[in-house]
Amino acid sequence: MQTVKKAILLCDKINEWIGSVIVTSAVFFFILVIFSNVIMRYVFNTSFVFMAELEWHVFAFIFLVGAGYTLLHDGHVRVDIFYSTMDRKKQALINFLGVLFFLIPSCYVVLTTTIPWVIVAYEIGEVSIDGGIPARFLIKAALPVGYFLMLIQGLSLCVKSAFILLGKPLDLDHS
Repeated sequence: MQTVKKAILLCDKINEWIGSVIVTSAVFFFILVIFSNVIMRYVFNTSFVFMAELEWHVFAFIFLVGAGYTLLHDGHVRVDIFYSTMDRKKQALINFLGVLFFLIPSCYVVLTTTIPWVIVAYEIGEVSIDGGIPARFLIKAALPVGYFLMLIQGLSLCVKSAFILLGKPLDLDHS
């Protein structure tokens, strides 16, 4: 039981740290990039392909890498008018089945298809065809990284939900 708790806490702490440190920093950087693009466009009447692509890439990074953090804090979209009126066991059942039948299979498909794609992009030294971002494999790597983080958080949620369904909710100290 202690091993299960430690594994769950590890998954939760990884996504908590990534969301509160890495993604938060990326959001701040994203704001700076947007601000710079606006200043360049409206004050200096110029723009650079690199800056436009950087904006898209940072946004994609935030969205992808922040997905596990969002799942940890129950922030993903669902039909809350039904879910919020359910008791804890019914919510746990929805979470358990959702992770088991939707999240895990979709993460598997994305991970098995994107990892080779990232490796090829790295091996060929893929760059932007518009002369923007070099090392295109970096943004492509955000896809499997993000899905891996969402997968481990989904597994954590699945185990927590299973224990609720069994009538033995885990007492987790996240401090």
